[in-house]
Amino acid sequence: MIEPKKKQRKVLLLVNLFSAANNDSARIIDGRSAAEEIKSSIAIEVSRMKESIGKVPGLAVILVGQRRDSLAYVRNKIMACHEVGFRFTIAELPESCTEDDICDALSNYNKDASIHGILVQLPLPQHFDEGKILNVLSLEKDVDGFHPLNIGNLAIQGREPLFIPCTAKGCIELLLSSDVEIVGKRAVVIGRSNIVGLPTFLLLQRHHATVSIVHAYSENPKIITREADILVAAAGVPNLVRGSWLKPGAVVLDVGINPIEDPESEHGYRLIGDVCFEEAVRIASAVTPVPGGVGPMTVAMLLLNTLEAAKRALCFT
Repeated sequence: MIEPKKKQRKVLLLVNLFSAANNDSARIIDGRSAAEEIKSSIAIEVSRMKESIGKVPGLAVILVGQRRDSLAYVRNKIMACHEVGFRFTIAELPESCTEDDICDALSNYNKDASIHGILVQLPLPQHFDEGKILNVLSLEKDVDGFHPLNIGNLAIQGREPLFIPCTAKGCIELLLSSDVEIVGKRAVVIGRSNIVGLPTFLLLQRHHATVSIVHAYSENPKIITREADILVAAAGVPNLVRGSWLKPGAVVLDVGINPIEDPESEHGYRLIGDVCFEEAVRIASAVTPVPGGVGPMTVAMLLLNTLEAAKRALCFT
């Protein structure tokens, strides 16, 4: 289970969240600041590990195809690894590759003792069998937390997964460090993907929220979301959640990362979330921005999981 962090970190986020309590606009939950503090702590641990045993955590990423959102996440992971002193390697495969090509890359990283964490950047192109591919991944190196045994243990009371999926873990961490009450609250997750929706649903249950999922076949989704004290939007649909979908005073976590064409942007596009931010800030009590909210925390949780995997593999305490 994730425990609340040090008081200093809580103060950092609370100042940002509640300093203008009399303002009619929602406070912004600053994922970047929270992630930077976590990365600073990780960098200290990596330095200590390198001085003590001459080794550092190693992370490998397998990227298939050229999805813009996946490319953005991978860029962030590369930068974050360099910042904290991790070894980083990437296998870039074309969308035309075979499942055997991906499984071979996974097997090679499974056997590489210098690699402590492996992730397959999801989602894969639709013609691949994600379940088959993830079954090849070593459980001890599954720092994304998507191995069937990790998800299964997350779902079963009394069991603990080796790793909790990073985005779900980051969402809960933002709530806890912002002093948002979860126990007994009504939470709604929009989206039921194996990457975000399902693990977030399971993790909110572990923290004793009353949780509902809204998906493509849900009838009257707006009625369901308007009951949510905590809303997690992870549908992958830009500006899906309008102000009319929100309960006044709700806490809104926007997991969406949707590329929109923008010729003036460095990469030719910009990223927006699943929540109409301009409307949400007038109704919610707190909301995460895109970018700068859940995304940085997802990367920070990946680094934490990789550090944990390295410590376990190297018997380092």
